Amino acid sequence: MKLAKLTITILAAASSLSSFASDITGNTHNDSFNKAKKIMQYQIYTQPANMRTLYCDAQFDSSKNITLPTGFINQKWKKRALRWEAEHIVPMENIGRSFKEWREGSPQCVDKKGKSFKGRNCASKVSKQYRYIQADLHNLSPAIGSVNAAHSNYRWAMMPNAKSVFGSCDFRYDTKKRIAQPPENSRGEVARASMYMESSYPMYRLSSQQKKMMQAWDKQDPVTSWECTRNAKIKAIQGNDNPFVSKHCK
Repeated sequence: MKLAKLTITILAAASSLSSFASDITGNTHNDSFNKAKKIMQYQIYTQPANMRTLYCDAQFDSSKNITLPTGFINQKWKKRALRWEAEHIVPMENIGRSFKEWREGSPQCVDKKGKSFKGRNCASKVSKQYRYIQADLHNLSPAIGSVNAAHSNYRWAMMPNAKSVFGSCDFRYDTKKRIAQPPENSRGEVARASMYMESSYPMYRLSSQQKKMMQAWDKQDPVTSWECTRNAKIKAIQGNDNPFVSKHCK
């Protein structure tokens, strides 16, 4: 009898989670990545207390100029460390490869010299759905440009034996394994953005191992008041919220 009740409870929880995920909708408002970056700069990150980058907590001003934190080391992409960039928490290539235009190109993707192209530029030109995903504000955060470059299109993972090359900013990455690990104080935001993207866009899927990691990061690094404010701002602009954030907000 107890086993039957436990089974019913587990099934009910799974059904509730499935229903919760199925109710999530992605961005259908803005299909311009350039516009999304301007919205970030002029409508979301506008108060000095919240004008800080995601991974390294670096202060920046209204012109996107960064004050690097004490102890930050930058050996590569030095010019890109001077300003923040719009970082896709879930790299767009991880989603873009599901689009034929990204993989194979399109008859519409021909440059002025008559040369065919594919990848991000072709997907952006041809697919409105791709452009919506690329401009989804719930997946965008300010990052030091060099850290954004280091993240590249690498999937998130735990790297306990690796060391950060950015000094006081504990962002780790491995070019051979093509993986990256964010600092502890940003893992919750990474997790909630990742779970939102999977629930919003059926072409993106986390592995079972990644799901467990994201669920752990979500619990270990709870939602902050600024994350709730940011989520509400995005909902007012984009028309949808990230329920993995809003369920924790009053």
